[in-house]
Amino acid sequence: MDNKNKFDLNYFLSDASFENWAKGLNKNDITYWNNWIQNNPEHIEIVENAKSIITGINFNQQYPSNDNVDKALTSVLQKVDLTTSTKPKFKKTRTINSTIITAAAAVLLVLISYTSYSYFNNNSTTNHKTNFGEIIDLKLPDGTSVVLNGNSEIWYENDNPRLINLKGEAYFKVKSIPSTNAKFWVITEDLKVEVLGTQFHVNTRKQKTNVVLDEGSIHLELNNGEVTKMIPGEMVSFSNESKKLTHQKVDIETPYALWRGGTYAFNEIPLKEVMYNLETTYGVKVQYESEHLKDLPISGGIPNQNLQICIAAIEKATGTRITNKDNILRVQENPIY
Repeated sequence: MDNKNKFDLNYFLSDASFENWAKGLNKNDITYWNNWIQNNPEHIEIVENAKSIITGINFNQQYPSNDNVDKALTSVLQKVDLTTSTKPKFKKTRTINSTIITAAAAVLLVLISYTSYSYFNNNSTTNHKTNFGEIIDLKLPDGTSVVLNGNSEIWYENDNPRLINLKGEAYFKVKSIPSTNAKFWVITEDLKVEVLGTQFHVNTRKQKTNVVLDEGSIHLELNNGEVTKMIPGEMVSFSNESKKLTHQKVDIETPYALWRGGTYAFNEIPLKEVMYNLETTYGVKVQYESEHLKDLPISGGIPNQNLQICIAAIEKATGTRITNKDNILRVQENPIY
């Protein structure tokens, strides 16, 4: 079947980032899809139809029953999307390797049996922690929404739920309180994020903190007392160890790796950086048959709630073969490419 025929109405309606674009909710998704539409004008009619449906209907989040796990997994597999390039491209493909469905279903069944947990320390502190490969949606006492990525943790004092400690990775949609202008804080080992009401992503992996601002305005207070302001669409990185602070605009020409809402988004990111995301999220180790494999560039997005799906998509994008034995992923040349 011609690949262009795969971009049907259901394709767009089932894509979370496309829904964000249609509703104008996320600046990074808006940039992505505006560029995709410019490069794929033959799909403009169906894109507009999908947008009309999304903006005209309120979609409530639903979770599949155990009886529908296989159907849900097949739907996820159809969202696999990665391309390789030597310069930034945003091209969606959905070639499905049906041979991984059984294995991926087994992995998914294991993942859905995981449960995050919350507990109270001395009746004063609340803690939320995720397992490897698990993503949870939280609603804090003040109404703030948090999506907590795998192998991550947040905790706060019960008498101050707007002062959040974070280890790992999370996406925040902060509830503003206009009557009191109450601030919201996210604290990592490197810095403090000061917020009034906004949407942003915080990643504390790799001995540094990355903050990506989608909407609103925030201030970052470094441990040395320095304060820096962020604007929407900007990414700031700081390491308390190296004392290095960088500002970078996240756009189509900027190499980046983002996570939010169950999807990895990569733009001209070396394979070693992509695999590092799998290491921290799933608790695996990565080995390379050849050093040059680490530098293969990847652009695109994939669902990140299933390790087998991630591996299959990365293999397809890079022309490599990735084996998983005892939680060690070995990246090798694939002789069929």
